[in-house]
Amino acid sequence: MNEVKCECGHINPHGTILCESCGRVLEESEQSKKLVDMRYEGTARRSQTYKTTVIDKVWNFFSSVKVGIWLIVITLIASALGTIFPQEMYIPQTIPAEQYYQEQYGVLGEIYYLLGFHNLYSSWWYLLLVASIGVSLVICSLDRYIPLRRALKNQRVDRHIGFLQRQRIYGVTKTEGQEVDLEAIKQRLKERKFKVSEVNGCLMAEKNRFSRWGPYVNHIGLIIFLIGGMLRFVPGMYIDEVLWLREGEVKPIPGTDGEYYLENKAFTAEVYDKDNVDEVFSESVDRMGAIAKNFQTDAILYRAAGEKLSGEEPELKEVKEHFIRVNQPLKFESFALYQVEYKLDELAAMSFQLTDKESGRAFGTIKVDLNNPDQSYDLGNGYAVRIISYFPDFKMDESGKPVTQSPVPNNPAFVFKMFSPEKPEGEVSFVAIQETIESEGNNIYKMAFAGVETHHATALTVRKDLTLPVLGLGGLIFMIGVIQGAYWNHRRIWIQKHGDEVVIAAHTNKNWHGLKRDLEKTLEGLPLDEPLDQADQKDSSQ
Repeated sequence: MNEVKCECGHINPHGTILCESCGRVLEESEQSKKLVDMRYEGTARRSQTYKTTVIDKVWNFFSSVKVGIWLIVITLIASALGTIFPQEMYIPQTIPAEQYYQEQYGVLGEIYYLLGFHNLYSSWWYLLLVASIGVSLVICSLDRYIPLRRALKNQRVDRHIGFLQRQRIYGVTKTEGQEVDLEAIKQRLKERKFKVSEVNGCLMAEKNRFSRWGPYVNHIGLIIFLIGGMLRFVPGMYIDEVLWLREGEVKPIPGTDGEYYLENKAFTAEVYDKDNVDEVFSESVDRMGAIAKNFQTDAILYRAAGEKLSGEEPELKEVKEHFIRVNQPLKFESFALYQVEYKLDELAAMSFQLTDKESGRAFGTIKVDLNNPDQSYDLGNGYAVRIISYFPDFKMDESGKPVTQSPVPNNPAFVFKMFSPEKPEGEVSFVAIQETIESEGNNIYKMAFAGVETHHATALTVRKDLTLPVLGLGGLIFMIGVIQGAYWNHRRIWIQKHGDEVVIAAHTNKNWHGLKRDLEKTLEGLPLDEPLDQADQKDSSQ
């Protein structure tokens, strides 16, 4: 790593175009006689200087703005493709994801699953893309920020005349023996919020240097935001699951590792009555039939007391009772439970009578809990019933075999085996709603429908998001960088006296009109010519 020593004595890193101290062009060429590129003060960037080792090549690859843009574009395209079909978390959990996508969407669904789009945002290659964007942001920032900061920190007040001549704003005034009041110039520059330095009669006025760091502050905000997004895949940092609870049911809350439980004491669904609704809503009620007024889960939060032993029910201690409504969640620790869905009159239990087919005589009634059915029921006097198979959401598959579509008892069906003194070996019967099939067709007994019980069920979204502070911090820092770079600009003015000539040069990273206005106000009434914009002169000459 060679170093280049300037005539002024400053040692510059290899690849530097303009001396970091005096600004002299280190390598004279036809190109160097044009206006200097001040984007990075002519400093040496690692990506443009060292290109031999593997580390250099990796660094150069990620330091490219084009590479960063392509990584963002590819990630956006992948994110869009992930919305074509529903993600795995939103499909029925009763069948394997591979089978679901193939059955529902055919060949496209199968390809969608094989490429990992079904679980896109937690797939390894998507996370790798996001991580690559973060690496690109870090390397891009370091590759540009470090040399730029070093150059601005080392800049001298008395810059080389070649540096001044190659600035876009440049002018020379012959004083012809007239005195130039530098103190008046300094005062005017200070009034315009410039920080003025003077060395050997040379002035440098500078303001808003901090605006140069705006893009790098943006990058810091984006990096923090990406870290926050990736933290969502760390266990315990982010939870977004649905908890279904039937009335009277107690279940552990997802994400609490069995520490907290919730009971659905009762569920209430209210709608606006046409006779009692305001005139404003009467048309909507007539058109839609019903408008929701209130969905409410009367919930009790429990906490497991003591250590839970395997196979034993934990001892629960009531923490608090809360009415969960829309936009009125139950909150505890870092969790929030929101009311999102409900199901009225869900089948809870069905009753059947063991009946003689010819006489219609009943020998006992069984009550089957559709959510947790018993396997056998003893009716006494040698009569008994056993459930061989239970299908909560019954349907026939392509091969004609009974299967269940979900664990929810939407369409329950049973395979019963009925025992009696006449048939001690038992008789088999398939019983579904409005359908009964006997295995041999000559059964003596049948299971006759005797009644049904229903209850309401509520769906609560369980949310925990510890990444929000990180995401908020990243967004805040990003906006600070946007404001920092958008509303201020870095302006510098150099004034030097060489014999009977006064040289004035100026530079800004944007808003040249504002810089010219500063110069106009500073030189007003003084015997100094206003410097010209060499870019305009170049355009007019062409």
